[in-house]
Amino acid sequence: MTEPLDGGPPDGVSPAEAAMWNAFRDGSTFDLSDTDPLQNNPFSPFPWGPERIVRAWVVARLLLNGPEARPGRVAALKLRGLQITGTLKLAGGSIAPYVELNGCRFESELLMPEAHFATLRLISCAVPRIEAARLRTEGDLHLPRCRVEHGIRLTDAQIGTDLLINQIHVRPDRRGRAITADGLSVAQDLQAELIETYGEVSLRGAKVGVSLSLRGSRLRAAGDRRALNAPQLSVERTLYLNGAWVSEATGNQGATPPFGINAGGLARGSRLQNFECHGGARLDDGRFGDSVDLDGARFVLGPREELSLRRITAPELRFHAERPEEGRVVLNGAKVVTLIDRASSWPGPGGLAMGGFVYENLVPHEEFPLSRRLEWVASATPEYSPEPYERLATVLRNSGEDADAREVLLAKQRRRRETLPLAAKLWGYLQDWTVAYGYRPGRAALWMAVLWAAGTFAFAAVEPEPMKKEEHPVWNPALYALDLLVPVINLGQDGYWRLDGRWQWAAAVLVLLGWILATTVAAGASRLLRRG
Repeated sequence: MTEPLDGGPPDGVSPAEAAMWNAFRDGSTFDLSDTDPLQNNPFSPFPWGPERIVRAWVVARLLLNGPEARPGRVAALKLRGLQITGTLKLAGGSIAPYVELNGCRFESELLMPEAHFATLRLISCAVPRIEAARLRTEGDLHLPRCRVEHGIRLTDAQIGTDLLINQIHVRPDRRGRAITADGLSVAQDLQAELIETYGEVSLRGAKVGVSLSLRGSRLRAAGDRRALNAPQLSVERTLYLNGAWVSEATGNQGATPPFGINAGGLARGSRLQNFECHGGARLDDGRFGDSVDLDGARFVLGPREELSLRRITAPELRFHAERPEEGRVVLNGAKVVTLIDRASSWPGPGGLAMGGFVYENLVPHEEFPLSRRLEWVASATPEYSPEPYERLATVLRNSGEDADAREVLLAKQRRRRETLPLAAKLWGYLQDWTVAYGYRPGRAALWMAVLWAAGTFAFAAVEPEPMKKEEHPVWNPALYALDLLVPVINLGQDGYWRLDGRWQWAAAVLVLLGWILATTVAAGASRLLRRG
């Protein structure tokens, strides 16, 4: 086939292809959509007639080696309501014209690995599969509201500005992956809101220059894969795994519903669709510049599946998700500056792991009493570990909650006691009952006052003989009892009197208890002074 010298279509093309060729030279939209909405839906089972069909090789020729634009126009491929037969092969090509396909059908997969586009937009298109490994775009890549039956591959793709795939529906490839985008690089935003995937979304090592939004999306795992697999993900601003407002009538998304939010939290005709993940989610070693937002997120995990946040780094983690019924939430080695959470979001015993989890500030999203916070730590330590208790106590102390910090450390000692042998355990119960391991020094002072009163009352009935008749003070039962109880101070009574029998044993008991209680009071006071 030959192409006329005037830039007209080559020989042998159909009337529809010739019209598409001329529209390309004008930069105008070539629209073959039907007036019947059912016949215009690319996802419907109704076949389209031959008048709406163009062949893939003609489209490829326009994009890779198309004619010059008519004078005063800019060449662009803008198609609406067409069916492209055959396999569109653009692998390794450089496509300079602007490309926008709206409401089109592809008979076979779209092959464009290592292709270089300026801007590519496929809107509401039905595509069997998209192969785009190492794709490069100078501008945007948009795939909103498309349906892809056998997966999308964007491995090591480089997007010059935004990647927009809102409301896309993707089913898995033969390996159980819906979207494979390992090593993907997006210069600005990656918007994947209200998407529906039926296979693994893989973003291993991906980099996003601004924010990554999965608001209102529903990810479902296929086979034994995770629903979201994104270790070493890097997002310069915020990762959004929260809800999105959608219109009840049209399903269109929006940041806020029309006319605002009413007192009941919902605007008429709109609803909030939360992010859902049916299967494991892995964000290990991720780096997030602003925050990770899990407000209202729902994770439906199997018994062996995890929401894994191991070693993530973020200034803020908003954990307001629904409590997972099964599986585990893992925060081992994670580092965040501020943890914003609520008690009802965390799983119960055995469902939480946070060894080495470092956070500097706690901001409860709703009332989060200390008793629930201690349950939170206990849930993360089915076997005793001191580190989570010490981290919580440090954060509370730094925020001025000294009394709560002491309660946390007391709870740590009580958990530790359960791991000790019987003798040490009994000694621990005695310490707890008497002085609360020293974390309630007021209790030790109260015991000392009681013992002093008891000693004074007992020794008042005694008239002991002096050790030396010529050298002894006047007998004072109160000072003598206090001299025995406070071993570091000499009040001039101890050592001058001879006690026999049961009174000698009583004095020894007071000395022993005095050492224990005085040491406890001193330890409590020293902690207060160190904090001051």
